[in-house]
Amino acid sequence: MFYWLCQFSDVFSPLRIFRYITLRAVLAAGTAFILSLIIGPWLIEKLRVVKYGELCEDGRVAGLDRKAKVGTPTMGGLMILFTTVAATVLWAMPGNFYVLCALTTFGFMGNLGFIDDYLKIKRKRGLSPRVKMAAQAGWTVVLLLALFSNAETYMRVQELMVPFVKHPVISSMGLFGSLAFLFLVLVGSSNAVNLTDGLDGLAIGCTNSAVAAYLVMAYVAGHFAFAGYLQVPFIQGGGELAVFCGALLGAGLGFLWFNCHPARVFMGDTGSLAIGGGIAAVAILIKQELVLVIVGGVFVMEAASVLIQQSWFKITKRIYGEGRRVFLCAPLHHHFEYLAKAQGKSVDAYENRITIRFWILSIAFALIGLATLKIR
Repeated sequence: MFYWLCQFSDVFSPLRIFRYITLRAVLAAGTAFILSLIIGPWLIEKLRVVKYGELCEDGRVAGLDRKAKVGTPTMGGLMILFTTVAATVLWAMPGNFYVLCALTTFGFMGNLGFIDDYLKIKRKRGLSPRVKMAAQAGWTVVLLLALFSNAETYMRVQELMVPFVKHPVISSMGLFGSLAFLFLVLVGSSNAVNLTDGLDGLAIGCTNSAVAAYLVMAYVAGHFAFAGYLQVPFIQGGGELAVFCGALLGAGLGFLWFNCHPARVFMGDTGSLAIGGGIAAVAILIKQELVLVIVGGVFVMEAASVLIQQSWFKITKRIYGEGRRVFLCAPLHHHFEYLAKAQGKSVDAYENRITIRFWILSIAFALIGLATLKIR
């Protein structure tokens, strides 16, 4: 919206600063952050009044005495959804194709998570994994059709880019290959963030690092000189995704204000699915999908721990008649909580240490991911 102010630079020359993506990305981040601080207390109180909170203790961590978290308002992802969309609409170039794709994916995943959270509260059972997967598959088809219908993205979406390689390793994956690849990226990213959302401030702190990394990559992809120098795909108009990432980063920092230990609100699936889907959409649009495995290293670790735990349990159950575990508990952050308890340490005090160390890892992974832009 405010982008159009630069059209009046002939009348008032300072207005030309609104042409610059860097400025608008910063202003989008600031807008989302301030909006979060304004609506946060109101939203938390509303969620508390209508009793939209955690109804019971997670069975996986029943031995950790987490009763204090029961009743904490959930669905705080609504705050992230509203502030990100509002800030993006205010500061991004209106009608930009890439921003529309990212925003709609972000919104769809957020609404899917909202329905899941709502059903968990109302009937103590959310959407089944099959229904979630079907909905995500349906949106993948919609996104792919949008990219196929656009002349600039028709061929690009079919390419497979690999980190450290200058040119596509596969020039055309075809319709079904592209569909399968996009589905894996969207579902993998959104569900990995969802699995990481288990400790106060953990998921949102780690996603902030990933979003910041993709903000830089989106800006580089949309800048002809930088993209040429770093030998990454140039995406004309893709730089506007940096504004979306800025808004998402500001919203994430604003949510962390209320979600840090001890949390006043949880994001729920409303936030985790939305953020994961939004990051995945940006990665797809700027052709840096596989870099997400590096940038989101913490999420990969968390998801891998669940897969390893479940697979090993099933294998050993077939062989020995009883399932055995690799980790004390999965996802990985719960393993460290149980480890602290086994060592006689205060789990509540150790929770903050686990979270901060995972934040440090997420920053390191984000920096390594950015380094792939140069090492080609």
